[in-house]
Amino acid sequence: MQMIYLFLAFLFASPAVAYDFDIRRFGAVGDGVTLNTAAIQAAIEAAYRYGGGRVVVPEGVFLTGSIVLKSNVTLHIMRGGVLLGSANPDQYRKLNRWKALILADGQTNLSITGFGEVDGQGRKVALHLDSLFYSGKLDSADYNFVKMRPSHYIRPQLIEFVQCRNILIKNITLRNAACWVQTYDRCNNLRLDSVRVESDAYWNNDGLVIQDCRNVRVVNCFINSADDGICLKSQSQDHLCDSVYMAHCTVRSSASAVKFGTVSHGGFRNVTIENIRVYDTFRSALALECVDGGILENIRVDGITATNTGNALFIRLGARTTQRGIGKLRNIMIRNMKVEVPFGRPDHAYEQRGPDLPFFHNTIPASITGIPGHQVENVTLENIEIYYPGRGHPGMAYMPLWRLHQVPEKEAEYPEFSMFGELPAWGLYVRHVSGLTMNNVKLCIAAPDYRPAIVFDDVHQLRMTAMTVCGDDKPVRYVLYRSTASFLDNEQGVLRLP
Repeated sequence: MQMIYLFLAFLFASPAVAYDFDIRRFGAVGDGVTLNTAAIQAAIEAAYRYGGGRVVVPEGVFLTGSIVLKSNVTLHIMRGGVLLGSANPDQYRKLNRWKALILADGQTNLSITGFGEVDGQGRKVALHLDSLFYSGKLDSADYNFVKMRPSHYIRPQLIEFVQCRNILIKNITLRNAACWVQTYDRCNNLRLDSVRVESDAYWNNDGLVIQDCRNVRVVNCFINSADDGICLKSQSQDHLCDSVYMAHCTVRSSASAVKFGTVSHGGFRNVTIENIRVYDTFRSALALECVDGGILENIRVDGITATNTGNALFIRLGARTTQRGIGKLRNIMIRNMKVEVPFGRPDHAYEQRGPDLPFFHNTIPASITGIPGHQVENVTLENIEIYYPGRGHPGMAYMPLWRLHQVPEKEAEYPEFSMFGELPAWGLYVRHVSGLTMNNVKLCIAAPDYRPAIVFDDVHQLRMTAMTVCGDDKPVRYVLYRSTASFLDNEQGVLRLP
């Protein structure tokens, strides 16, 4: 009788037993020339009908257009296997939002695993689209005339999963997207582990976009992208990014390495970031942006090491979306952060570099800024070291202390570390903040700069302990303008302005 029960248990459980569906059995040919879209999709459908299994991409180069992943199916790309995206834009489709090579919508228990690669041939696809426009075969509504390229939403991503649950992306390499590399939108229980992104192919190559997702874990990943590296976004007022953990990742970006926003309608909550290495990054090592009426709160960052990075930290509460009330940016803890800022462009080695800034400026400091009447609240900076090149002089750009009131607010503009132009501090600029604690913060400069190290403008409940400024022998290092400090452990070098 016991044997009968065991047999019945095996029989009913068998659909969940891992079973391999080799795409070659469905007619796929790994010669890099044969289009295998139908064969790969047939393998996915067979695995789905079986109740689950692994669709195996073996060694070889398998050319394909868009494929749609289904519930309980793992796409397993073996070492030496390449899923090669077609260079023909007509081979791509969309299910919900934008086009992508690998799509899923409303599915459960999805995986992409293996030590193989997904290569989107993004530059070829984008240039093909560009040629279609100039030959009159692409609608002008899908072309960005200002930036002189096909609009981002018609260029396919590598992966787009929408409203899916229980996702695992592990060990694969993602290369050469025509747009964002991978997007997970309104997903729940998402895990990325040991994923490698190499995408310096074209514009808008964000390495990883997590949009309005809950219960996310991103660990041991390497992101090299010609736009933002790891980017949290919030498109919906009814959703937000919640309970996100990212750790032990390395990021190289021609924009910002770890960024919240720019789109921030619902917001971001309960995010922990640990042990992130950043290098050769043009903009910010860490950018926290809340400008569309959402909430950005309860963020804990512990351990960012950045070298050759243009800006250490950018925290911005803005009012880009005028139809809603102003959002909230609060309860931020950033500790154990060390950043080395170079003189000049840090992303000069990129094939696809970000655009130059349209104005002359000296080195741009880290900044924390709200807007009048709406302050960033409760920020702690602890064990922070930022090293600057210096060489700032008024002949390049000039913002003297008597013009502090002239630093523009730009409440509704696109948030970026360079948005205010020349700033009156070389190390840190803080404006419209309530509740700022700075403990063991060290700002160093390699050569003289005409500006003081830190400017506080409309900052209240300020606490500073164990502050260090090195390389700057000017008598004024800290400027408090329209600000109050409840505790300063050393008043030397402080200038208070009404």
